Amino acid sequence: MIDHQTTHQAVEDARNEQILIWLNGKVVPKAEALVSVYDSGFMLGDGVWEGLRLYNGAWAFADEHLDRLFEAAKAIDLDIGMTHDDLMRALEDTAKANEMVSDAHARLMVTRGVKTRPFQHPSLSQQGPTVTIIMEHSTPRIARSIKLATVPHLRGLPMTQDPKLNSHSKLNCILACIAAEKAGADEALMLDLHGFVNTTNACNFFIVRKGEVWTSTGDYCMNGITRQKVIDLCRANDIPVFEKNYSLVETYGAEEAFLTGTFGAQTPVGEIDGRAIGNGQQGPMTTRIQGLYKALIKQETT
Repeated sequence: MIDHQTTHQAVEDARNEQILIWLNGKVVPKAEALVSVYDSGFMLGDGVWEGLRLYNGAWAFADEHLDRLFEAAKAIDLDIGMTHDDLMRALEDTAKANEMVSDAHARLMVTRGVKTRPFQHPSLSQQGPTVTIIMEHSTPRIARSIKLATVPHLRGLPMTQDPKLNSHSKLNCILACIAAEKAGADEALMLDLHGFVNTTNACNFFIVRKGEVWTSTGDYCMNGITRQKVIDLCRANDIPVFEKNYSLVETYGAEEAFLTGTFGAQTPVGEIDGRAIGNGQQGPMTTRIQGLYKALIKQETT
């Protein structure tokens, strides 16, 4: 029996101890990839990031990921100091330096940079942004379906911290995950301000009821790229799919549930709040969507 796992669990790979990391234009060994304690990301969580996957020598949906990164940077008035093409070259250079062609995951991070003094005001960041790419050998592997617990922490309104910002400030989601772990689950199921099922601390959330695929309205969750691909695949393959409000009652009664995200694509959920979802195992709709998504990835990267 596996006591605990996460949605970002992968096969252990010793090569990740020797990876090279892209840091402000240089590719350096992992042990030398250091940033200042005055960096605004370290000090305040002031920055944005994207996660991307490498398949068959190509970055899946790279344009959409980078568009989302630039949109987030604009929202927080952060000049990345690099173009879309510059960032693509940085990703490609990092993959080449690490001899990675597939089964790799990159975390591309941009902070407001090093501050002159250790305080909040953005004007204290005067040295330009810090840009980093951590790229690891990564083959997702979970030993069983994920267990979720509903938590009191919410994904809130855009005027507080917009959930569509992939920001370095993840404390709300971390607190949600801690609460779920304390309840004996793997990760957290988060509601919206009205009490409807919304998302998890790390992934978008779907259920399957009577042949229909349901997910939240999208008003209070990350505008996930994998989430949208799943919605598009359902529509293109005559699978009824709905972005709608739905309750925990409807969630507990679902035949299947799964999570979506760049890292794990589609991850089955077997239990929520101590209640088995369906038979507690991955269901046929989740398996079908995984197959459709794998075909899409192959089409996009070959």
